[in-house]
Amino acid sequence: MADEQTDRTATGASSDVPAVEFIGVSRHFGKVRAVNEVDLQVHDGEFFSMLGPSGSGKTTCLRLVAGFETPTSGEVRLHGEVVNRKAPYERDVNTVFQDYALFPHMTVGDNVGYGLLVRKVAKPERRRLVGDALELVHLEGLAGRRPAELSGGQRQRVALARALVNRPRVLLLDEPLGALDLKLRQAMQVELKAIQQEVGISFVFVTHDQEEALTMSDRVAVFQNGQVAQVGTPAEVYEYPATTFVAGFVGVSNVLSGALAERLTGSPDPFTVRPEKIHLVEVDHPPAVGECAADATVRDVVYLGAHTRYLLELDGGGDLTVVEQNLASTSEEVLAAKGRRVRALWAPAFNHRIDISPPVGAAGAEADEISLRPTTTKGE
Repeated sequence: MADEQTDRTATGASSDVPAVEFIGVSRHFGKVRAVNEVDLQVHDGEFFSMLGPSGSGKTTCLRLVAGFETPTSGEVRLHGEVVNRKAPYERDVNTVFQDYALFPHMTVGDNVGYGLLVRKVAKPERRRLVGDALELVHLEGLAGRRPAELSGGQRQRVALARALVNRPRVLLLDEPLGALDLKLRQAMQVELKAIQQEVGISFVFVTHDQEEALTMSDRVAVFQNGQVAQVGTPAEVYEYPATTFVAGFVGVSNVLSGALAERLTGSPDPFTVRPEKIHLVEVDHPPAVGECAADATVRDVVYLGAHTRYLLELDGGGDLTVVEQNLASTSEEVLAAKGRRVRALWAPAFNHRIDISPPVGAAGAEADEISLRPTTTKGE
């Protein structure tokens, strides 16, 4: 199956042509701007995630690619072709949904091969392709079972096999792991990435889970209020957030500004520093030359097994969140830190300058999006 896909890619559009492209795309529902003038490119053969809170526009963008929605303005292109007015069945894409959407009265094999049946693929060829698809998702020997006889993870694999058996050039995944428990979801993240690399087609993955996006993606687009706040590799988005929203939504970040920022860095300009970059020492421990240092009282302690989150109240006002691994500490020891005086230290290289600006697209946004903000430390 991977060889056939490679051959098809080689004879199809140039790899320089984006698999998916949005050019000034908007989708309005009355006064609500669900998607507002989005420009976006998904490269051929990459695992691309659309990450954002509920109502941020990511699923609407996926539906625009699938053909379930039509743009109010702008162009949606698939491998260079404008598809605004093309029906879903006319587009070389398939979609995997969160609820699997399997036919309960059909066997696994019949579910996977349903699209081939509709296309009138001959039975021997259909049987071969279904077998290849089930082997790809590690469900060999289960073709005769029904969905009710499978676990949640197995049903998700069936839905994935059904979407891949038609060999689409782009696979759309709408929060497909959301119904799985944590351990299974983490295992499926690794498996899904491996499958994408094997078949070599573009995966466009919608999620609100930051860990999923960081684990699987070649690149991530962070959505806020119907617009793209930032696009980049997982490392770029995490280490160098473009806005306070991205800093707070992709993981947890401290945002420091004003008098506190000036005391630490010599400039009142706002900057972010990730909690895991900070370490705690005794309050009389001298900082290294050039090291950022802030004295504080531990206001609260959150023990999380492998690591602990410390919430600090800084001298002179403001808060700071620090995350440390429990390498040599017991739960009793870390919990006893509450109320203790400490000094927070970190290298200035971990400070990332950032603009504090109003959220993009706020005029037509939903209330739950506007309320989402990162942890902010006020300096005054």
